Amino acid sequence: MKKMIKSTSLIAMLIFATSVNAQKSSYDIVKNAASIDDFSTLVTAVKAAELVDVLQSKGPFTVFAPTNDAFGKLPKETLSNLLKPENKTTLQKVLTYHVVKGNLMASDVLTAVKKNGGKLKVETVSGDSFTVTTKNDSAVIMDAKGNTSTIIKTDVKSSNGVIHVIDTVILP
Repeated sequence: MKKMIKSTSLIAMLIFATSVNAQKSSYDIVKNAASIDDFSTLVTAVKAAELVDVLQSKGPFTVFAPTNDAFGKLPKETLSNLLKPENKTTLQKVLTYHVVKGNLMASDVLTAVKKNGGKLKVETVSGDSFTVTTKNDSAVIMDAKGNTSTIIKTDVKSSNGVIHVIDTVILP
């Protein structure tokens, strides 16, 4: 049974990776995200925060993009409250915490982590920062609250930057 669960998980990861890899580098970040079913919550949030134009601009940007499952880890009332028009400023702060200026490819990030003694502080568009480390051959983000998120897919190229897929929403 464990072997079947493990195989099923591996197949699901491969299907997700294939769907992400199928995206086109000619698409901007928003169009790329919108073309991936597993980013539907993120796209809804970007629209509610009125950040579409920003993320379609020239950039370049690096987006650490939470999946639908990542948003699902938040308490339901948290997500529904963030999506309310009166909380647009807070939602913008949370979403821009996932965006970094520049085109940071995974190899560049990992090289910088190694050069900095295993930790790299990253400044976000929101003006806050998070820390990238490695654990068990995976890149891990520690947010300002001490929560962690694993980068599960890297280097989804877009015309105005790159997307790295994360498994947990990070918070400023």
